[in-house]
Amino acid sequence: MAEKVAVIGAGIMGAAITTRFLERGHHVHAFDVDAEKVAALVAKGAHAAKTAAEAASKSDFVILSLNHADIVRKVVFDEGGVAEAASADKLLIDMSSIDPAATAEMAALLKEKFNMAWVDCPLSGGTPGAINGTLTIMAGGTPQDFERARAVMKDLSANYTLMGGSGAGQTTKLVNQLFCALAFQAVAEAVKLAEAGGVDPAKIPAALAGGRADGRIMQEFMAKFAARDFTATGSLGNMLKDLDSIQAFALKTRTPLPVTSAVTEIHRLLIVMGLGAKDSAEAMRLLDGK
Repeated sequence: MAEKVAVIGAGIMGAAITTRFLERGHHVHAFDVDAEKVAALVAKGAHAAKTAAEAASKSDFVILSLNHADIVRKVVFDEGGVAEAASADKLLIDMSSIDPAATAEMAALLKEKFNMAWVDCPLSGGTPGAINGTLTIMAGGTPQDFERARAVMKDLSANYTLMGGSGAGQTTKLVNQLFCALAFQAVAEAVKLAEAGGVDPAKIPAALAGGRADGRIMQEFMAKFAARDFTATGSLGNMLKDLDSIQAFALKTRTPLPVTSAVTEIHRLLIVMGLGAKDSAEAMRLLDGK
């Protein structure tokens, strides 16, 4: 069934989400402060909106794909924001990766003052997952709103799971990012260790397949890291943003994360080296001393 969907945020992920919705026959109104990004989506069949409120007014599902909680707050509650078009028959689905506590606070405000429900649906799987409809989506909200969101989330995901109340999806995304950040660093160090021992690191994934060390990040990225292939599949800056969120949450909940703390500081070093916009494979430069 074709749905009326607003996508707010036309960056890499927002564009991929919009493209998938258009391919599945949904009617999409797109908004971003960068008009060129919206124009690229209009060329694929989307309709341009001048404000987030306009996009929301013409849609039943409002998808957010933004970088920070502060941006989400502005897009929803500032002048021209989603709240201006809020109603009980619309559903906000935030696919950004932001702070769980901020999510719960904003969701409560949108419901109490504007009678519009909010489901946090951060994702894992990147742009390929969005384009192919194979994302892993971890959700937070009421069971009823979770099921309402399924009408459009089913076209993006292969794994769509309700983790608890508002903010639970964001907490689960922090867990996901902890695993990813540590795994990327482990891959980089494993490459160096294999090379030091005269073993071709590109052969490691096949050799360890099915064993306890096996995993998607090793299988997908070890050969890439070994080849010093720095083609962008994500950015170190975004990973540090998530690691900082993990650290802030850990501090608030008094959760010890000694290894995560070390990996966070390694990412901070990479940012200082000017690699914030670069791929995670750039971690090899630090280990290579370059």
